Amino acid sequence: MKVAILSGSVYGAAEDVARYAEQLLKRQDIQAWHNPRATVQEILTFAPQALLAVTSTTGMGELPDNIMPLYAQLRDELPAALRGLPGGVIALGDSSYDLYCGGGEQMRELFAELGIHEVQGMLRLDASETVNPEADAEPWLAQFVEALRS
Repeated sequence: MKVAILSGSVYGAAEDVARYAEQLLKRQDIQAWHNPRATVQEILTFAPQALLAVTSTTGMGELPDNIMPLYAQLRDELPAALRGLPGGVIALGDSSYDLYCGGGEQMRELFAELGIHEVQGMLRLDASETVNPEADAEPWLAQFVEALRS
């Protein structure tokens, strides 16, 4: 199993979760690949069998700047090689804002447009409740791995 991990981060927390997910997946004998500045071509060259997006939310519920070029390229090109793949989204946000985890919702919508099917519901990590998002993501990631293998 090969999993490409996409990440969008403002202050680094989502990127930390993505790197943690990469290590956790590798310990489960899954080929995981993460590049916070990935291009569509790099993703397609890796030839993933699943996608995982880890993103924070910024501004008025938007995706962080560092993932916007990839998001736009995926939306514009809709690569057929990704259609039908399993996937999942981990969203970081702050529930005190109106558009809580809006960046994650945008990634879910993009995955739907790409034909990627969610193998489990989006994980929302609330900055106002968590001090260690990596540890809080671990049970969800374990279920994600299980879902990919079933």
